Amino acid sequence: MRKVKNDGKQQATPMGGTFEIIEAYKSLRANLLFSLANAQKKIVVVSGAEPDVGKSTTSSNLAVMMAQTGSRVLLIDADLRKPTLHKTFHVSRSDGLTKCLLRSGDWESAIVKEVAPHLDLLPSGPIPPNPSELLGSARMVQLLNAFSEKYEYIFIDTPPINVVTDGLILISRSAGAVLVTRQNQTTYEEVQESVDNIRKVNGNLLGVVINDYKITAGERQRRYYYKHYGYGNAKD
Repeated sequence: MRKVKNDGKQQATPMGGTFEIIEAYKSLRANLLFSLANAQKKIVVVSGAEPDVGKSTTSSNLAVMMAQTGSRVLLIDADLRKPTLHKTFHVSRSDGLTKCLLRSGDWESAIVKEVAPHLDLLPSGPIPPNPSELLGSARMVQLLNAFSEKYEYIFIDTPPINVVTDGLILISRSAGAVLVTRQNQTTYEEVQESVDNIRKVNGNLLGVVINDYKITAGERQRRYYYKHYGYGNAKD
């Protein structure tokens, strides 16, 4: 999949985000639809090479955009160290993934329904002392299997894969990963380390997102051309 560029700051919904940002997410969505077409379980891990690259913003925006196709989508906050998705969608995380992992039986009560049209959210739950062990447990496999029976697409937000192993554990159980980076912050060496780590778990790198991308003069001219001819108001 080709790289997609966005500023990592605005949620790509019909109510917000610039034309360029929304089109970037639409491009990423189109490539994911193609890449996942033959996947038995359409589970995508969204992670960063390092902290503070905008991976949680990217995962929430991408989940929203995928849900706009009418598919049933589940977004999971599996960053059990610094969860943020409950803040993004203004919900409680008192019940969530960690409680699902620590108990058997019903998990549906922990899911927040329709945080956006066709999109459900599973918050992190309370922060546990052993995130890697919980995410690598047999119970996590059971949950992913159960989720896959109900949802067409599942997006999992994880901690940076070069910092802790949590994300890599889930990448090995997914259709692939979207790696989030930030321009003028993420180095080539960090990207290469992330790619190597994904390969070590036999994971599939679906694509790379570059946040805070600064457009060139030529791209500004092309943007003016699109707007001049009405493309700035384009809709699905």
